[in-house]
Amino acid sequence: MKRIALGCWVLLAACSGNDSSPITAGTNASGSGGAGGGGAGGANAAGAGGSANAGAMSEDAGSNAGNGGNGASGVGGADAEAPDGGSGSSADAGEGPPPEVAGCDGARLLEPPEDPAARGPWPVGVRTVRVGNLDVEVWYPAELGSESSASEVTYDIRVWLPESERAKISDAKTPLQSCDCYRDLPLDTEHGPYPGVIYIHGTAAFRSASLAQMTHWASRGFVVAATDHHGLYLADSLSAFSFGQCAGSGIAQDLSGDVDAMLAALSAASGELAFLSGTLDMTRVAIAGHSAGASAASAMSDKPGVRLLMPLAGGGAVTASSTLQSVLFLGGMSDAVVSYDAVRSGYDGSVSPKRIVGIENAGHLVMTELCDLKNADGESILTIAQASGICSADLAGFLFDCLPTYLQESKGTEIVNYATTAALEETLHCADRSSQLEQLQSRLPDVGEFMQAL
Repeated sequence: MKRIALGCWVLLAACSGNDSSPITAGTNASGSGGAGGGGAGGANAAGAGGSANAGAMSEDAGSNAGNGGNGASGVGGADAEAPDGGSGSSADAGEGPPPEVAGCDGARLLEPPEDPAARGPWPVGVRTVRVGNLDVEVWYPAELGSESSASEVTYDIRVWLPESERAKISDAKTPLQSCDCYRDLPLDTEHGPYPGVIYIHGTAAFRSASLAQMTHWASRGFVVAATDHHGLYLADSLSAFSFGQCAGSGIAQDLSGDVDAMLAALSAASGELAFLSGTLDMTRVAIAGHSAGASAASAMSDKPGVRLLMPLAGGGAVTASSTLQSVLFLGGMSDAVVSYDAVRSGYDGSVSPKRIVGIENAGHLVMTELCDLKNADGESILTIAQASGICSADLAGFLFDCLPTYLQESKGTEIVNYATTAALEETLHCADRSSQLEQLQSRLPDVGEFMQAL
């Protein structure tokens, strides 16, 4: 459990900013944004990983989802191709909309590509909302074509540093995380209802760490929510590792409580989440987590509506519940932080139906974008943080599991998106994905192991 707890604090390499303007979590690619809702977002995290203050976001860090067009202002970034190869996901100009297919209990959905790794038919909207003391990012299926005049969102990683550290890195040195998503697009209310997916990041990570996965899921008909977990996210972890040299939120971890709060807020769909009212199916929920988040997710089979658990690069044995229908474990077979043997042990001890996917020559962060998150000079977040004197950055070196000999990020992303999407659609959309899963290794040769007990 200790090794899993330490899993993701490699992310403490994220950078900080030196400008005097507020730094925000999500920005439009043009650099402009509306009035964002503020607040240091974090979520308590009971999972492994030691206490760490999460979130310390600037006053403009989140956007008020209740106001159309209120993106987060801050450092802008150029439009970028989505990590999974898509840039926008609605039907090409001149083509009609995709045909409809039936989901569970008569849900109306757009037909996705047969390949689970292919981008889905929906463009992806995103809003930042406040749930209790948590800043929550929500990615969702948007109206077809609504992204045509919008700018892609860019995330400034510095927002997740302790406030004292943000001014240590200039705009020029900052790596910006581009998202194939668009601020405040209208939700596609002609289809649905859409199942919910909760994502739990690892130690010293943040809510957009696995952005390529979460936007991919949203493009294929899921509403995905992630927060910065107090006591676990980057700023809080750096504070803990520095023995008080830099301050975090001081809020204790409570991952289970954070997930309860998000599930309740999504189910109520009121206030800033009112735009989701009548379009969510919270009787069909998946919880995914990475590293320390995987440990937490594997213990959440009894949460309301949970039918699928997906521990990534970690996790313990999953127990049965009245709603749980499936479990999917994924691990990098060269993971130097949480060994693949440990992931397999969690799989072996879990209730069926269950599957496990081992990714050949892949490390701990293959389920995230963190290894390839670089600035314009090609410097990694760890190199930037160490060179800039970010508190506790030197401690991250042996956990930044990003060897240059590892599997190319795009190939790893393809495998993770393929396996997780097939499991999500099978369980939460009532779609037959047995052939896609059985063909996993033949289609994707970098899958080193695939096992299932159904």
